Amino acid sequence: MNLLERIKNTIAADFHEVLDQKESKNPLSLLNQYLRQCETEVNKTRKLVERQQLLKDQFDRERKEAEEKAAIRTRQAELAQQANEQELYQFAIQDKEQHEARARLLKESAAQAEKDLTELEQKYEQMKHKLKDMQIKRMELMGRENVARAHKKMDRVLEPSNSHENSVFRFEELENYMDRLEQKVNAEYHASTMEAKLAKLEKDWKKEETSTTV
Repeated sequence: MNLLERIKNTIAADFHEVLDQKESKNPLSLLNQYLRQCETEVNKTRKLVERQQLLKDQFDRERKEAEEKAAIRTRQAELAQQANEQELYQFAIQDKEQHEARARLLKESAAQAEKDLTELEQKYEQMKHKLKDMQIKRMELMGRENVARAHKKMDRVLEPSNSHENSVFRFEELENYMDRLEQKVNAEYHASTMEAKLAKLEKDWKKEETSTTV
């Protein structure tokens, strides 16, 4: 193996390694890239089919024109023969035969073009169906990935013990905080209520003592 081949193989191996790494990190991104390439190929095929249709139509037009010219030369040859114009007759006959030969050739070419067009159209339809199936498959995979991501995010919130990301907001932390806050508020409310009752009791006692003294 020469140096250029070794370099080529090394580059190819590195390229496939990069693709494998990319696919493992974001498989849908690579799938989208593949689908875009397929869409490009389908569009190229569509243009080839359209071009083949144009060629077939052109063959038909040329054949029709050759047949019409051959028919004209046939009538002219008959007139020249009736007029005993031998030179004109020979010219018309030769030209008629050339147009007829061209018409036969164009007819064969048009038939082959039509056959090729039919095959191209069938394969093009197969490519479109295949592409559509892959696009639907991509949608299914995107849906599954979206559900998996949603479940993962919800699990981080609902089941923090299964997550190592402390920065993620969790319902359990909120509930614990609300419990602590409720206990604190209740304690402060209870304390303030006790203070008010003691103050009222002290006030009533002083009022009663004053009345007794008088």
